[in-house]
Amino acid sequence: MTTMTSVSPTFAITEEIHVRATLETTFASLLAQMGRLNQTPDGKPMPMLLEARPGGRWVRDLGGDDGHLWGFVQSIKRPVLLEIWGPLFMSTAATSNILYRLKEVDDGSLITFTHTLVGPFPEEHRPQLGTGWKALHQRVRQAAELGEKEK
Repeated sequence: MTTMTSVSPTFAITEEIHVRATLETTFASLLAQMGRLNQTPDGKPMPMLLEARPGGRWVRDLGGDDGHLWGFVQSIKRPVLLEIWGPLFMSTAATSNILYRLKEVDDGSLITFTHTLVGPFPEEHRPQLGTGWKALHQRVRQAAELGEKEK
């Protein structure tokens, strides 16, 4: 017996993050918080490796060459663009595109974030997606603003 289904779920999250720091400080904070300083939304360390170059990997590092491939850097233009595509934390046929665009505004920087996910993914992940990104973006903002104050 063969069963065929047609599933084309798409999920998109957008967020604007206002940061009271320069573009350079904000971008550096973004790379650090997505990489070695990454955490779960409840503050537990979740170190990642982010190779900040075209084709570079974004990997959850479990040590000893163990881990999970989250994606690849599709494009990077310091300090105004970071784009990543890949499965992220999904163990399904889903793929994601993560896009960060940064621009200078009067009192700092504005990050425009878009996460588009296409393909099948467990329904229970839906509410967690927004929570995880919001926690990351809060850390990016706080670290960048603290870094500006320390200059």
